[in-house]
Amino acid sequence: MPDQIHIEALEIRARIGVPEEERATPQRLTVSLTLELKTDFRDLCDRIEATIDYAAVCEAVKALAAAQPRHLVETLAEEIAADLLKRFPIRRLTVEVRKFILSETEYVAIRIKRP
Repeated sequence: MPDQIHIEALEIRARIGVPEEERATPQRLTVSLTLELKTDFRDLCDRIEATIDYAAVCEAVKALAAAQPRHLVETLAEEIAADLLKRFPIRRLTVEVRKFILSETEYVAIRIKRP
């Protein structure tokens, strides 16, 4: 298995949903990320600039989610993946977005792997 950074259940707020009333106020979502770096951890030499700053990743995801309303969680997951691949030295990533909307479920999740 390649070296990875995993961020579990980052809480974000987003205006998301098909009905307009669902998008009226920001909802709580969680995002989990698994990031595969372009280099192995053994090559980092204990230098932050050689790795991915996971605090910066979290801030980027929160800002992107809050930037505009969306209808689909799938759209948000795609936008997160594209933004992170563009901004950070990531070889591959998995993005899971959980939405807590259906009363008879714990959550609904969308999971994508890119590239």
